[in-house]
Formats: sequence, C-alpha cells, structure tokens
Amino acid sequence: MKKRFSKWLLRLMGWRVGPAGDDVARCVICVAPHTSNMDFVIGKLFYFAVGKQAAFLMKKEWFAFPLGIFFRAMGGVPIDRSRNTSMTELMAAEFARRKHFRLAITPEGTRKRVDEWKRGFYYIALKAGVPIQLGYIDYGRKEVGIMETFRPTGDDDADIR
Repeated sequence: MKKRFSKWLLRLMGWRVGPAGDDVARCVICVAPHTSNMDFVIGKLFYFAVGKQAAFLMKKEWFAFPLGIFFRAMGGVPIDRSRNTSMTELMAAEFARRKHFRLAITPEGTRKRVDEWKRGFYYIALKAGVPIQLGYIDYGRKEVGIMETFRPTGDDDADIR
C-alpha cells in the first residue's frame, strides 16, 4: 500500500522513479545534489516506492516533542553538534549495532551550491566497512534514483572522482 501510494504521489508530482540500486542491508547512500528541503520529501517517497528504508541525520533540535516522534519514525538519527564527538565513530558504531541500516547523507552539508563535497559519508562507510550507493535527485529531468554501489578502498581521491 505504502509502495503504490508513494509511486502514485511521485507521479502526481511529475517525478519518475529511477533505478533502485543494489539491494544491500547496510550502506551509506550519498545523495546529491542537495538543493531544497523538498529533497527530503522526494527522497523518502522514492525509498517507500522501491520498498526500502533509509535513515538520515538531522540536528537534535528537530527531535523535540512532537516532531521527534515523526522524524524517528521516518528514520531520523538525531545529531548533537555541540558535543565534540566524531561523527564517523558514532555512525560506525551505529552500523555495528544494526543488521539493517541504510544511511542517506548529502555530501554538500548544506543546500547552497558548493565546489567540493565534504567527505564524511566516505569515511563513515570506510570505518563501518559498508558500501556506498550513489543516489541522485535530478530536478531537470524530475527523476530520483540510485546509480551505482561501490566499496571504498581508502583512496578517497580516486574513489570520489
């Protein structure tokens, strides 16, 4: 029901469901470009439409009652930016705890245009020993999908190019 409704809603909005990528239980999903708050809605609808779940990182301030209930149900992982903790270590530990965990991350770290991606998504996947899926939201073609899956080698410059 949720699958069909999500596909229908995406079509109603003029969007096409692209490739769903490899079916892996644990991975980091690098989604780019991140240009709008609508990326969240389109991304979640895509995952529902292809029958998968994806977690996402969000400032802990958004998890106060009552929004916290909604965001946790949608796969939200609260992040406390005021604490001096390694996000790579925290997320690697989260992957170790869970049998199924797909974590979607926007590498820009902002909705503004940037010349270079932040590489946290890469280091999280490397530390956790999980593959990276390359997702996209193409507003020009109105298509959302996952292009490919690869395992980080430790040579971030070569892997990200």
